[in-house]
Amino acid sequence: MQRKLNFFAGPSVMPLEVLHQLQDGILEYNGQGLSIIETSHRSSVFDGMYNECLALLRELLGISDEYSVYFLGGGATLQFAMVPMNFLRPDTAADYIKSGAWGNKAASDAEKIGRVRYYYDGTADRYTTLPRPEEVKAGEDSSYLFLCSNETIGGIQWKAFPDTGTVPLIADMSSDFFSRPVPVDQFSMIYAGVQKNLGPAGATVVIMKKSLLDKQNHNLPAYLDYSNHDKNDGLYNTPPVFSIWAVKLVLEWIKKNGGVEGMAKRAALKSGLLYNVIDSSSFFYSPVDPAYRSTMNVVFRLPSEELEAAFLEETKKAGMLGLKGHRSVGGLRASIYNALPVEDVEALANLMKEFERKNG
Repeated sequence: MQRKLNFFAGPSVMPLEVLHQLQDGILEYNGQGLSIIETSHRSSVFDGMYNECLALLRELLGISDEYSVYFLGGGATLQFAMVPMNFLRPDTAADYIKSGAWGNKAASDAEKIGRVRYYYDGTADRYTTLPRPEEVKAGEDSSYLFLCSNETIGGIQWKAFPDTGTVPLIADMSSDFFSRPVPVDQFSMIYAGVQKNLGPAGATVVIMKKSLLDKQNHNLPAYLDYSNHDKNDGLYNTPPVFSIWAVKLVLEWIKKNGGVEGMAKRAALKSGLLYNVIDSSSFFYSPVDPAYRSTMNVVFRLPSEELEAAFLEETKKAGMLGLKGHRSVGGLRASIYNALPVEDVEALANLMKEFERKNG
């Protein structure tokens, strides 16, 4: 099979090595006589795999024992509601940063639950820039400050994070999780859907400072109560077994390829290839503030929608998929997650140069 060059924003490209491991192991897991996906999540077989996965998460991100780490189902979108249900206390407000589609959706759900303040609203700039981290200050009466570390649709990314003092800092890191080192101890909570850099859709990683639960609201539906997941190590109910197994294999691949530091180098190299073409061109352009350009989702435009349509046809002929921008903003977008080979990005950069030569 001739594999396509996969620039989809998610679910996204996985390491070919891991796909082969999944293929080889799907019928029988570690000589157990059955597949991991038909094994009880209360069994020693699953327990061993699960604990190895959690240990890799802790090791690679340097997560201390002050934090709980586990998986939930439902994707990161479920966390949009769970976070305020658990931590937006009555008679207080939560501070949100409206940085684009995903930050905005999280804020919209929070508004249905309690009072939300917007420290920053990027509407006027069409979500093409971010506030300087050192200038971000949460309100003293804030339950927490929420941000999205990387906006998949808009292609903007925080390069450093605000110091919120005693106010909990909570982040959705779905689309750049494990692409770079993260100062975990700066956050009270991090969550991330795994379908960008860690595996197939179906699971969300939750990293939570244990002391955050001291500020939790009560009388919540059982599944929506983080304390139930915390005391059961994420096994309150049947977990997304296949996704977790795949994440474990991807984490082993990340470790073998230099850890998060190695992934950061890959991200800088690959995004640099595309931004160099864009910045040296009078034809392609990026609408994003260069100080906050994403290393995961490179968004760019051409002078007309007709040229963008023609460019997309050329990419399809070259076996490249997923380069059309999100339907809400149009344009073009290359999602270049960890597992995408450098050679695939080089091929796209060369195609961009050739398209400009012929049409610019």
